[in-house]
Amino acid sequence: MIIALLSRLLATNRAAAAAEMALIMPFLIILMFGSFELGNYFLSEHVVAKAVRDGARYAARRAFTDFSCPNSVASDVVDKTRNITRTGQIANGGTARLTNWTVATTVTVTLNCTAISGGNYSGIYKGMSNVPRIKVSAVVPYRSLFNNLGFTSSTLNLVSESEATVQGI
Repeated sequence: MIIALLSRLLATNRAAAAAEMALIMPFLIILMFGSFELGNYFLSEHVVAKAVRDGARYAARRAFTDFSCPNSVASDVVDKTRNITRTGQIANGGTARLTNWTVATTVTVTLNCTAISGGNYSGIYKGMSNVPRIKVSAVVPYRSLFNNLGFTSSTLNLVSESEATVQGI
């Protein structure tokens, strides 16, 4: 009787699917949550890149008098460009584009002046010896989706920069 029961138990495969699922489930969960985290990283990277482009575009449309070559930018331009980059609005305060982007000084605004060779330009650069180019860059700490569960990364940063020629509009 016991031998018949054991041979029948060994011949059955009704629990095989459950056993296989129990073995595969941890890998599926890791793959699923890893995909979520990777998607969040790329979204955050895109938000920072777009914010930096917006900041450079804003600064490039300021008047030529706000910039003086070789490397001086009016403090008003720097402050407003930082605000535009971090929050999307000129005024102080506002909601940051990313929840962990709390410090405006993570955005740097620098000026490069390129000497015009030949210097025979018309239009907005007529009579200028240097063309001012504004560069906006940001280094923002990345915040994991699973930060509250203890998966923190203090060393991972989102880095982006954008450069535009000042148009003086």
